[in-house]
Amino acid sequence: MSADSWFVYILECADGTLYTGITTEIERRVDQHNGELPGGAKYTTARRPVKLLWSEQRDDRSAATKRECAIKSLSHAEKKLLAAS
Repeated sequence: MSADSWFVYILECADGTLYTGITTEIERRVDQHNGELPGGAKYTTARRPVKLLWSEQRDDRSAATKRECAIKSLSHAEKKLLAAS
């Protein structure tokens, strides 16, 4: 993994909802979402614990952001299918 690598990820929250985001360090970001480190998203704060369902590496932030937007437009069922692939 290069220093410039970005990841798109899908988390499953305790209430069954899904959260999609981007990061350069997946483990750190999941720890943030779970409240183990400062900096988690407001959405996941009330829906802990979260677990990582899926991730995909991208070359740069722009590519990761575009993929994130595309995933966010999918239905819940489509996101679950993506995560299962």
